Amino acid sequence: MPKQDRHQPRPPELLSPWRNDTRVRLQREARAFARDVVLPIADELDPQKDEMPRSLIDAMAEKGWFGITIPAEYGGMGLGVFEYCLISEELSRAWLSVGSILARGQGLGTQTLDDDRKRELLRKSARGEWIGSISLSEPTAGSDLAGVQTRAVRDGDEWVLTGTKRWAGFAKAADFIEVLARTRDPEPGESRSAGLEPFLVIKKPGTFPNGITGKVIDKIGYHGFLTFELELDGVRVPESDRLTGLYGDEGADGDSGGFASVQRGLNIARVHTAARAVAVARAAVEDTQAYLQEREQFGHPIGDFQALRFALADMAAEVAQARAFWQQAAHLLDEGEPAESGCAMVKLLATEMAVKVTNQAMQLHGGNGYTTERRVERYWRDARLTTIFEGTSEIQRRIISDRMLPKA
Repeated sequence: MPKQDRHQPRPPELLSPWRNDTRVRLQREARAFARDVVLPIADELDPQKDEMPRSLIDAMAEKGWFGITIPAEYGGMGLGVFEYCLISEELSRAWLSVGSILARGQGLGTQTLDDDRKRELLRKSARGEWIGSISLSEPTAGSDLAGVQTRAVRDGDEWVLTGTKRWAGFAKAADFIEVLARTRDPEPGESRSAGLEPFLVIKKPGTFPNGITGKVIDKIGYHGFLTFELELDGVRVPESDRLTGLYGDEGADGDSGGFASVQRGLNIARVHTAARAVAVARAAVEDTQAYLQEREQFGHPIGDFQALRFALADMAAEVAQARAFWQQAAHLLDEGEPAESGCAMVKLLATEMAVKVTNQAMQLHGGNGYTTERRVERYWRDARLTTIFEGTSEIQRRIISDRMLPKA
């Protein structure tokens, strides 16, 4: 695959008011890692639909990136959503799945009932030794998580989980699977989400535990780790592995703390997805900028033609706009501000932008863009998913409109 080093565009810098020495250092470190380590691996393994090597994950762990948002007292960086998304954008610029794997650390799967154990798992998570898979969706419950039907039945000091889960990324390679299951049906007048709780299914990496079988879902993109449909048949989980709410409180409308934590986590995930979408679109812009200077037609670089120059300008402007938006949304989350509508907005606009920009990048590459010889087809495939996972564009529009026009 062409390295596309000639006429290499200058990547974006972090600007005021978000710029500080720590963030600049993190950005540059992640950018160099993405360029020198991740990109060659992506170029080799993505066409094979292969998994990223464990050595890559270990190298990320050495950087401390699985503990960006974990407090320093537990061995983490003690930073915020902003830094988490900043590093993820740089890594996703090389390969979307590498930016995504960070979400499987950051304290996921640590909210146990025992505080001492929670502290131990937080330290493992920060070291990259506790990397999980989160299993929320089902064949009939995706955008509507309150429709989850996987059951958790109490049996003495254990819970027995039975049901079908879908879209469990990294499930086999993970140290654990966090499963959302229903412990009871809602009472009259309760929220439909009442009775939903997350459970920790601990496992050996590379295997499934007793009671779980997994079938790989063949995706058109988002390679780097495998995604599974899981069958749970009498999976036994001790009471000590039932997870509490991320913030240890009750949610609105009688939601359990566990379900409320899922909802809060989705707000962060939506901003994180926006940053990853910006990364993929940025990659398409940078590669297209280089290509327009390399490719010649009619005795000129095709970048001399005004129609193509203007198309590139529009692409660059849309990427910059979406980046500014995710940075603002991440800042609000770090400040503890109510941000559900803003998180939905940035997820909607950034991901739809990524689809548009990567599609235009393929067009500007001409026939070469429709080959696997150029990375632009990978960006195009990966961008398309960003409008679907972590809540489809339609769900984001519903969240936004419901807060603008509340229903009785």
